Amino acid sequence: MPVNEYYTPEVQGPYELISIGDLELEEGGVLKNVQLAVATQGTLSPERDNAILVTTWYSGTHAIWRDVYIGEDHALDPSKYFIVTVNQIGNGLSTSPHQASSPDEAAAFPHIRIGDDVVAQERLLREHFGITTLALVTGGSMGAQQAYEWAVRFPDKVLRAAAIAGTAQNTPHDFLYTRTLMDEIRSDPRFADGRYASHTEVEQGLRRHARNWGVTGFSTEFWKTQHHRGLGFETMDEFLDGFLEPYFTAMDPNDLLTMAWKWQRGDVARHTNGDLATALGRITARMFVMPISEDMFFPVRDCAAEQRMIADSELRVIDSVSGHLGLFGLEPSYIEQVDRNLRELLAIPVSADARRWTDTTDGYLG
Repeated sequence: MPVNEYYTPEVQGPYELISIGDLELEEGGVLKNVQLAVATQGTLSPERDNAILVTTWYSGTHAIWRDVYIGEDHALDPSKYFIVTVNQIGNGLSTSPHQASSPDEAAAFPHIRIGDDVVAQERLLREHFGITTLALVTGGSMGAQQAYEWAVRFPDKVLRAAAIAGTAQNTPHDFLYTRTLMDEIRSDPRFADGRYASHTEVEQGLRRHARNWGVTGFSTEFWKTQHHRGLGFETMDEFLDGFLEPYFTAMDPNDLLTMAWKWQRGDVARHTNGDLATALGRITARMFVMPISEDMFFPVRDCAAEQRMIADSELRVIDSVSGHLGLFGLEPSYIEQVDRNLRELLAIPVSADARRWTDTTDGYLG
């Protein structure tokens, strides 16, 4: 299949492809020779006790974390920590549908779960870097789903966790909205059940997908206050045409659908026969739950309800008029709040010896 330039180091910046071998999937079957796209910053200490794992969100890559969240002027400071950003399976850089040798093979890419990502990440960290304990795991949106999965599945390996703009258990409304995003891609006749030759053939479906992100990805306050003007776009349509549409139309439809299916089914309660309180009760990490104030995907009330089930956790609301896509760091005050909270979390003394659960290598599940 043609190379999509969006998924190259020239666009995304440097990363390393690391093979973790075959991966047994929660939905059944095996994903062969899984390669994870990994970007690292900083130096791992001799004791291997300064590792931070960053997980990526829907459509996102390590690039947004590198450009907005990581640096010596941020809490995620590579002069202090060894920061490992792992691109999730299906995001276009790690093993993904569009890398298949034919459209038929791309369309047949298997269903991936959040748990599959986390098992793959744990194997990567342990076998490739020799890391068995994380000073922090953090991510936004789908990255927050992965952070929760880490804290529940491998509680002995996680000292601190920060879930930004995401929940441990996806809600019915979020499932429905994500289905709408998926339907917009599939509604393009040239999508051809996923058997298109190039992402450019599905441009109309990707444009509809992008515009729907404008409806709920940004808050009602974002549009009411015409916040887009401060970003250089005079009108709503200029912002949609010049910001959201170019962002999504560069991506591969099957890659997006793989992540969206995974997003819909994020739920740590599957480890405990549907009992969310019991699942969250397994968390031994010091955890900050960090919803965005105007988020229409993962509203504060949903995040707060989960936070109350987690021992030694705190609710830290991030004020942002942008809503969910405040994750892009469009407001300086947003990243200032994230940094302040992460610095406070990282400053809390946590002993690895205090872990309450026994390592089972691939975690709980079942």
